[in-house]
Amino acid sequence: MLVPRLFFLGVAVIALHVIDDSFLQPQAGTSASDHLVSGLVPLAFLAFAAWGFPRLRGGRQGALALVLGVLGLAAGGEAVHYAAGGDDFTGFASIGAGVLLLGVGASTLWRTRRKDGHRFVRRALLGAAGLVVFAFAVLPVGMSYITVHVARDAVPAPQLGAAHENVTLTTGDGLRLRGWYVPSRNGAAVIAFPGRKGPQPHTRMLVRHGYGVLLFDRRGEGASEGDPNSWGWGGGRDLQAAIAYLQHRPDVDRDRIGGIGLSVGGELMIEAAATTPGLKAVASEGAGIRSLREALETPGNAKWVPSVFKAVETLATATFSNHAPPPNLKTLVTKLAPRPLLLMYSGRGQGGEIELNPVFHRAAGPSSTLWQIPGAGHMGGIRAQPAEYERRVIAFFDANLKGV
Repeated sequence: MLVPRLFFLGVAVIALHVIDDSFLQPQAGTSASDHLVSGLVPLAFLAFAAWGFPRLRGGRQGALALVLGVLGLAAGGEAVHYAAGGDDFTGFASIGAGVLLLGVGASTLWRTRRKDGHRFVRRALLGAAGLVVFAFAVLPVGMSYITVHVARDAVPAPQLGAAHENVTLTTGDGLRLRGWYVPSRNGAAVIAFPGRKGPQPHTRMLVRHGYGVLLFDRRGEGASEGDPNSWGWGGGRDLQAAIAYLQHRPDVDRDRIGGIGLSVGGELMIEAAATTPGLKAVASEGAGIRSLREALETPGNAKWVPSVFKAVETLATATFSNHAPPPNLKTLVTKLAPRPLLLMYSGRGQGGEIELNPVFHRAAGPSSTLWQIPGAGHMGGIRAQPAEYERRVIAFFDANLKGV
């Protein structure tokens, strides 16, 4: 009876963390009602696992304990990331529960192993099957949990090339986002996105040419409220709030607002421009795969195996983020014309940017421009080709934010 009791203990601790994270201590600006799916679905799964464990045979018991052990570690990952805060006690407890369940799983598999003449072949087949399940089910679920619970929480020192103002944006769903704004000297302004760290070199570049620049922490990041989401799902509302802020600035012509986005920021710039006419010109660097929808747009047959992983990850992300997958970027780029779109990507990039930016360019039509940046890594264009990057990006905004 010791093994079932240890299993129930581990499951109960993970469930306690889910309840604490979703309902008792939700992120600032959110409430328990915002986390019904992300809280109730995992709790139902844990309850079903606890009910089913004693009804399974030894090997299946061990496999189930191992799966939940890995997920318990993933669930507690946010506690380690935010360890400086020091108050996520249930998160650290979830890590302990994960270790306990891994021990239960390994010991159960060892105790219940067969010793007949075919045991080596059987173990090899079961091991291979276990690796497949881990790679295409457990791993994407665990990763998706982390991507919607962990984000950069530190605010960097400002190095913007000019004096800035501290600003607060309010999104349509009531979140307060913190950021900086460098006032415009030419009547035009550009949103540099996401965050207040990565876009600082781009901000300095734009400021040198007289542009106002707004950069801010997206939801769940830095000093902003809300739940994080590394894929940016739901982040279009953040950019809509940024556009509304600039439209009411006395130093900005509301018809001369553009945006430059890096990676997920580029994807969200495209999404925001497709849903609001407020962005008059969009420069995107490193946009790629953010859900199964983009994964299926990847040219060639090599996409099918990764797409299985992405399908599970997309479903899990939708569950843990309480948000449906965003629209396909290939479809969204068609809605920008005749507004201009500059698509930039690295020859050594990641996340589908190499394969998909030409796809986006063809879909967007003649109003888009494509540049593969020589020698650049993901989001590294301004470092790899600083002079040419500045020439192209500034020429793009000068040509399309009228009146410059």
